[in-house]
Amino acid sequence: MTESGTAETKTESRDVSARGIYFFLPKQIEEGSPLEIVINLPREIALDGRSRVHCKGYVQRAEVIEVNRIGVAARIESYEFLQGNENERRLSVCD
Repeated sequence: MTESGTAETKTESRDVSARGIYFFLPKQIEEGSPLEIVINLPREIALDGRSRVHCKGYVQRAEVIEVNRIGVAARIESYEFLQGNENERRLSVCD
């Protein structure tokens, strides 16, 4: 948890597009929750060297895959490419 009451975690994604992302969390999250996500792009995709993208959006759907593994589909509302020296950010779930 951060001082603002948000939780941060590292996770893996299964699908990513310009409008959405599907990823996994260890615990349930409410539909409609706002999110901030930083995606590390593979070198094959980030040809111009900007390999991190900061996204803002919200949870559209959350489903239990197994114990301590929740699949989350999130809609991306906006994003920006981060420069190399910007502070490291992770998935943030805003309460």
